[in-house]
Amino acid sequence: MAQPESPVKDKNYDLVNVVSDSLKYAWQMETYIKDAERQGDEELVTWFRKIQENNKKAGEQGKRLLLQRLKSEEG
Repeated sequence: MAQPESPVKDKNYDLVNVVSDSLKYAWQMETYIKDAERQGDEELVTWFRKIQENNKKAGEQGKRLLLQRLKSEEG
């Protein structure tokens, strides 16, 4: 089932959501990493850590981008 279209048409709102989702997913990966560690699956641990790191990077990049955009809009 498709999600309804967002009533908010704002690029900064979209950016905030992507940053939030990226950082939330990075945090959730910790649970998956611990599950894989408990089961002794180092291959999966490594793969989950890579995903976690990519999401952290995306979140940090997005935060910097949002800050730049908000500062430029103040002017």
